[in-house]
Amino acid sequence: MRFVVIGGDAAGMSAASRAKRKCPDTTVTVFERSEDVSYSACGMPYNIADPHRDMNDLVVRSAEAFRKKQDIALNTGHTVTRVDTGAHTVHGIREDGSAFSCDYDRLLLATGASPVRPALPGIDLPGVLVLKSLADGRAIKAALAGAGVRRVAILGMGYIAMEMCEALATRGIAVDMVKPGPVLLPWMDRTLADAVQQELEAHGVGLYHGTAVTAVDTDGDGLNLATDRGDMAADLVIVAVGVAPNSTLAKDAGLNLGPAGAVAVGEDLATSDPDVYAAGDCADAFHVVTGRRVWIPLALRANRAGWAVADNVCGDLVRLTGVAGTAVFKVFDLEVARTGLTLQEAADAGFDPASVTITTRSRAHAHPGAVDIHVHAVGDRNTGRLLGAQMVGREGVAHRINAAAVALHAKLTVDEFAQSDLAYAPPFGPVWDPLLVAANQLLKKR
Repeated sequence: MRFVVIGGDAAGMSAASRAKRKCPDTTVTVFERSEDVSYSACGMPYNIADPHRDMNDLVVRSAEAFRKKQDIALNTGHTVTRVDTGAHTVHGIREDGSAFSCDYDRLLLATGASPVRPALPGIDLPGVLVLKSLADGRAIKAALAGAGVRRVAILGMGYIAMEMCEALATRGIAVDMVKPGPVLLPWMDRTLADAVQQELEAHGVGLYHGTAVTAVDTDGDGLNLATDRGDMAADLVIVAVGVAPNSTLAKDAGLNLGPAGAVAVGEDLATSDPDVYAAGDCADAFHVVTGRRVWIPLALRANRAGWAVADNVCGDLVRLTGVAGTAVFKVFDLEVARTGLTLQEAADAGFDPASVTITTRSRAHAHPGAVDIHVHAVGDRNTGRLLGAQMVGREGVAHRINAAAVALHAKLTVDEFAQSDLAYAPPFGPVWDPLLVAANQLLKKR
């Protein structure tokens, strides 16, 4: 069997490696347009924070290791430009401009996502950078290594933007964040979002929400952002307004697309063509709470989906139940986490939602070092089902959110979750865990 993979990062290389292990006689061919494969993209902000670290530290396994140790035909510098599903052939261009083609029996689209660049004058100027690939990380690190970068403007206030704030501040660089929307983290409960805003402001980050950038230009010494509230100077601009799925190959091949234009897949990761699969940031998924298609590009899903594709290609039927949208990120000394639906998302999905927001302590009463933990929980009045949770605090948040995520996968009611036997010891939490406190308060809303 000829198994061809387009894309050489998390989903693609997970699928290629597992397929070769499970079915050694399978010919596994991977086409990757860049020179980088199998790296920890999520670690880039923390690598950028340390000027002495090499960006290649984030490479999990080299291209040569895949070729020599696993007998995978890994072709870097190869851009696939067309998929002919009728002929079961992919066509593309090498770095030197020459054409190539390759036949397949099963195909995986693992083309990932690309950073969105707003259609603004000057958005392609030198010094206006994005952060998605390892090459992007190298470019930012090289720019910071040069003299004269004292202030950076970040367009956007999402996960990557938040993490880059800390990375830049660690290097003594002033940061301004700009977005046209009126509030920080609009999906988050206001009490929790306010805590994040206070943390950013306490570290000197300039927050300019409700500010639309209309153009970027340069005077030779630096960059200038023209906004609807006046001009803003910067030595470097990082665009972090979100990503979009790389689904053009799928669309041009006539495959069905889902939310946000991501490739639509079933629980077995097959597309509308049974011989073509899609996994990773280019593909959609089913939400475990709503059952609806969603596009939530996160690392665990990409790796898990790659494994599932390999199993299915090798004849072992595997289905993935879906995602809860569980995510966590760090903002200076704060841990910020979420899983499931927000109150608005729950209402939009047809639930009759209720929510509570509580503030409690991270450790037992009077135990040294206790700090506040803010918890927001959402439930359905009709069924009593837990629908989502959010948490913010200086400790005890990042892993605690996983309990709520498991509850969502298990479709527990708030009452059932409130009866969970969660661990207790004074250094780690109060007798009544913060999530249990929120659940008990939410029960009063029915």
